[in-house]
Amino acid sequence: MAFFRGLTAVSRIRSRMAQEATTLGGVRWLQMQSPSDLAAMAFFRGLTAVSRIRSRMAQEATTLGGVRWLQMQSPSDLDLKSQLQELIPEQQDRLKKLKSEHGKVQLGNITVDMVLGGMRGMIGMLWETSLLDPEEGIRFRGLSIPECQKVLPTAIKGGEPLPEGLLWLLLTGKVPTKEQVDALSKELVTRSSVPGHVYKAIDALPVTAHPMTQFTTGVMALQVESEFQKAYDKGMPKSKFWEPTYEDCLNLIARLPPVASYVYRRIFKDGKTIAADNALDYAANFSHMLGFDDPKMLELMRLYVTIHTDHEGGNVSAHTGHLVGSALSDPYLSFAAALNGLAGPLHGLANQEVLLWIKSVIGETGSDVTTDQLKEYVWKTLKSGKVVPGFGHGVLRKTDPRYTCQREFALKYLPEDPLFQLVSKLYEVVPPILTELGKVKNPWPNVDAHSGVLLNHFGLSEARYYTVLFGVSRSIGIGSQLIWDRALGLPLERPKSVTMEWLENHCKKAAA
Repeated sequence: MAFFRGLTAVSRIRSRMAQEATTLGGVRWLQMQSPSDLAAMAFFRGLTAVSRIRSRMAQEATTLGGVRWLQMQSPSDLDLKSQLQELIPEQQDRLKKLKSEHGKVQLGNITVDMVLGGMRGMIGMLWETSLLDPEEGIRFRGLSIPECQKVLPTAIKGGEPLPEGLLWLLLTGKVPTKEQVDALSKELVTRSSVPGHVYKAIDALPVTAHPMTQFTTGVMALQVESEFQKAYDKGMPKSKFWEPTYEDCLNLIARLPPVASYVYRRIFKDGKTIAADNALDYAANFSHMLGFDDPKMLELMRLYVTIHTDHEGGNVSAHTGHLVGSALSDPYLSFAAALNGLAGPLHGLANQEVLLWIKSVIGETGSDVTTDQLKEYVWKTLKSGKVVPGFGHGVLRKTDPRYTCQREFALKYLPEDPLFQLVSKLYEVVPPILTELGKVKNPWPNVDAHSGVLLNHFGLSEARYYTVLFGVSRSIGIGSQLIWDRALGLPLERPKSVTMEWLENHCKKAAA
């Protein structure tokens, strides 16, 4: 029977595929080949080859944009680090070729406006894991959010993507199988133990300290576990830097949910913590430790963590993580710095501000607010010198796709929620007003305009905590790129700064 099963397996393989390495967007994929090649291999190697193939291979076909991807699975295929190790030499060669053949190619002109305007629009860093287009939004390794929702493995049929799948995608450029994602989930569980001194460090702070202060303190306390720091102190070749960086980043990602949930329970639930349920996936277990087990909330957490992971490298938290990491600071130090940037009102703290602002609208106008009342309140906010939180973006010039997918989630699970209905009205009211104001390049809602309302619906109503959720998510994107920073040997970041006098003199010379 085993013999016939083996021949059947060979027949299937012969008719469907052989391995030929090809490059698509810088990532190695498997391409169709002629059946005769595998036939010859199978007959010459005999039953031993059949047994080996059957034990090592599993096939999953995914169609996206007319491209068929076939992924071979063996024990090493389920190991993320092994997959990454195979990709690194090719990408190192790719970087060397870019530098040697195109190093002097100009990427644009730098204007005074760019220097004085926060370096907006200035191309100045390499960030492999995602790319932000002003019109269509974020793409994770070339895939849009709707495409990720379509192809990444889910916990339930037709559900939201598992964040572990996006972590795999960001690191390898490959869409993982469900088996690969499950293996990664289990690996993160084995890495998730948090030393007791971390909780003691958090407990040394007043309970009234902002959740982000407590969360960042926990991350800094984890730093004493850094594998990179230990390896660097012992001495190691630069080519190996990525390996302890990988260990640190995976450990950090795994340990953040326990630390973040501890902060939440300490501040808002009288310190009564909830033990992890290691049978759950990453986001669901995080939700469980926070105290929310509604299946819909678990789905929301999967969506939330996935869409907040990465937003290319120029935003404050991502850039900070990259900048600090370029000094060979270990991932804990780099990510703690990134979190401090995320805590700013103009960055990650905005999701807290949105819900508070929406509740202030209701507090002044009542829950059954009319369109005219809403317009009046928006104008009142703007005329007081404040912004309407949740609208506008430094790069995007259209509605944020992360807003759109959250809106679709709300329409599916909570269409009658009063705050969701208010958010929908804001979507109609605010953009025309901001356009009329004439000072805003992007009047459309961003990711922060919606997330707080969803979380509030399922009981996570403590707006001050929302940026911590953002921070847990962002570790996946920053950590993935930091691993590639070390693998590619990217240098210390050191841009040139100038004074206003230098700019004035330069402009005078240019005008002469």
